[in-house]
Amino acid sequence: MLLASLASSLLLACSTEEVSLPDNLAQFEASEQGMDASTSTATIKIKFSRAVETATTVVVQLTPTGLTYGSEFTTNPAAVSNQISLSVPAGSTETSFVLTKNESSFFSGSEKIAFKINSVSAPALLGTIAELSVKFTAIVSTGSTLKLNGGTGGSSAINSVFVDFSNNAQTSIARAAWDLGFYTGNEFVVKLNNTTAATAFVTNKTDITQVSSADTVGKNLTLGYDASHLALIDDLSGDLSKTVITAVSATDADNKVYILSRGTGGGTSKKDLMKLRVLRNTSGGYTLQYAALNETTFKTLSIAKDATYLFNYISFDTQATVAVEPAKDRWDIQWTGAIYKTNLSATVEIPYYFSDQVLINHLAGVQAAEVLTSTVSYDNFGESNLSSVTFSSNRNIIGVNWRATTGTVGVKTDRFYVIKDALGNIYKLKFLNFTSADGGERGYPNIQYTLVKKAS
Repeated sequence: MLLASLASSLLLACSTEEVSLPDNLAQFEASEQGMDASTSTATIKIKFSRAVETATTVVVQLTPTGLTYGSEFTTNPAAVSNQISLSVPAGSTETSFVLTKNESSFFSGSEKIAFKINSVSAPALLGTIAELSVKFTAIVSTGSTLKLNGGTGGSSAINSVFVDFSNNAQTSIARAAWDLGFYTGNEFVVKLNNTTAATAFVTNKTDITQVSSADTVGKNLTLGYDASHLALIDDLSGDLSKTVITAVSATDADNKVYILSRGTGGGTSKKDLMKLRVLRNTSGGYTLQYAALNETTFKTLSIAKDATYLFNYISFDTQATVAVEPAKDRWDIQWTGAIYKTNLSATVEIPYYFSDQVLINHLAGVQAAEVLTSTVSYDNFGESNLSSVTFSSNRNIIGVNWRATTGTVGVKTDRFYVIKDALGNIYKLKFLNFTSADGGERGYPNIQYTLVKKAS
């Protein structure tokens, strides 16, 4: 009986013993970041290893060089005695503050601000990247690791994430935050939102007030596994000559009315159909006419061509332009969910919504190549290996090739990628994890990148 009692006690103790969690570490995303002349604000994030269990306070010390707080720059929240206090609600995995440059000030490029996490309330602890140097000029990072902020939703993560390797920066934007993108180059091109699976078709009318639900009879704008539906979406290679909305003509009478479904891909909420017509305006930009499908009047919106960006974007929700992509030479890859295509048979391709795609900034000149570790490992790949690399401008060169799409979903560890950015800097990139199966969290993939060769 005594042995049985002891055994029972031991089993009970084992079953009720709590498994201790690893330390929850707070740290910056990178140790260095740049703000070039085209960048007026930057969101500085501090991330935790996991969600904080109780309300937490982080105190950041700032030390400017060649700058005066309140004159050349400010922060939000405001700094008091060169310290920023950040409150982190229970359940949060990150906190942040916004750094803003005074655009009327002159900067020589030597100015910088040193940020240091002075303290973080228990039980959280300081991580290894407790200091960050923000330089008021462009930098060329030697490499870092980043946890991409795809946001909630798991396999239907709500955000697209743009990554700039040389600047150690990522920009997250809700996929559903925009509806149309207006090209800023010489051509007059309008693109649909591929990341929400938006679709459209052209009517035979030029008067938007004469278009209604009657024009949708026999039409199906809900994207399905149907080869004919490829005609409802923009070219998947990003070819601007193959958009659903044809190039906007200088002759108004040539510009037809389109009916748009804003898409439900990747868990996007369904919205009303819209009708729209795009014209050129006398200022060298675009004039958008738009309305809900059965409205008898319409609104207009002018969209200028800002050549700092590849596209200027609008949202029908806000009825205004919205910020989406960073400046055209300030991002290299985009991680997102979006339409691509898959084989229905050996000869038939159909549109398919893939999560966790990685697209390169091909329109700005970014190129990439895939390298198998059977040839050379990520760690051993260096400048001498570049002669054997064939770069591609294919927007989908990475695509979903970096992850297993069937069976146990996870990162493919037999490959990595080499990226040549718009300025000529070359980085090697590998994906560390992105699901619980490989130690990550769906929607928040971790990547590592290292400078191989700096642009000459």
